[in-house]
Amino acid sequence: MGERPILHEYAASGNCYKIRLTAALLGVAIERREYDIMLGETRTAAFLNGINANGRIPVLQIGDRLLPESNAACFWLADGTRLVPSDRFARADMLRWMFWEQYNHEPNVATLRFWMRWIGEAKLSDVQRALLPAKIEAGKAALALMDDHLAKHDWLAGPALSLADICLYAYTHVADDSGLFGLADTPAVQAWLARIEAQPGYVAMGA
Repeated sequence: MGERPILHEYAASGNCYKIRLTAALLGVAIERREYDIMLGETRTAAFLNGINANGRIPVLQIGDRLLPESNAACFWLADGTRLVPSDRFARADMLRWMFWEQYNHEPNVATLRFWMRWIGEAKLSDVQRALLPAKIEAGKAALALMDDHLAKHDWLAGPALSLADICLYAYTHVADDSGLFGLADTPAVQAWLARIEAQPGYVAMGA
């Protein structure tokens, strides 16, 4: 792969973890640079002008090129490997789940994890409090949809582990961190989590 990619990250973020997990499963070495989002380190002039004008992590740096957005970074790492299906439909289906993750899953499951663990319920704004019921309902619906699919399939897209599984694993396996979602009601999801954790090269979120 040439020069070692650099991951600009906040380690507790699932979006950053999915990139580390992709790299680990593929045996790709990456360099890690940590930013504390709670201290505003991604909002400094140096970060905005030099890393990501959007002020967000993760960003995967490849040489002098910068690639924001976690699922795009995962795809760059995995393109041409076993984690991207060779079958045309399965590959498109993988992308479908990755888009769904960012549109239906992450904005609810991941956002509530951040709100409840990092901000704290007592410090939520009135707007955030008003959004809680809808986000809880949408998060539960996302987990239920996954459970229904995984009751019939070992993996989300195609016959083997793919980026779809990795990208959805990141926030699903810590869904109960918010105290608002319980995985006990999704046995197929739990079995799927175990299959991913049994993969050679797997690394835990805190590693």
